[in-house]
Amino acid sequence: MEYSIKQVAERTQLTPSALRFYDKKGLIPQLKRSSSGVRVYTETDICWLELICCLRNSGMSIETIKEFMNLCLNGSSACEERKDILEKHRADLVKHINLLTCSLGTIDYKIDHYKEIGVFHIDS
Repeated sequence: MEYSIKQVAERTQLTPSALRFYDKKGLIPQLKRSSSGVRVYTETDICWLELICCLRNSGMSIETIKEFMNLCLNGSSACEERKDILEKHRADLVKHINLLTCSLGTIDYKIDHYKEIGVFHIDS
């Protein structure tokens, strides 16, 4: 089955301009076009987009995503390289999550402190 950019935007919660941006950056290398040049998406393209969104939402750079997607096209010969990219990204994510958890703890402490002392507002 084939999908229009509007259908894919609705399904993926991406804007059409984001879909065009990802295509222009080469993140969907197997994306086909109709004879008139209109983008035509398949289920496989949508699966790629879901992976792109996961990687992007977790902070991976567009350049690294492109590298990863191009390695996917190489099949099993690039499995180790793809795994290495994901392991590095995972390690970076864990560090970031730990930093955020620490920051959240500090913020929670401050909120509790303000609850203890009371926060008074002076109406003018």
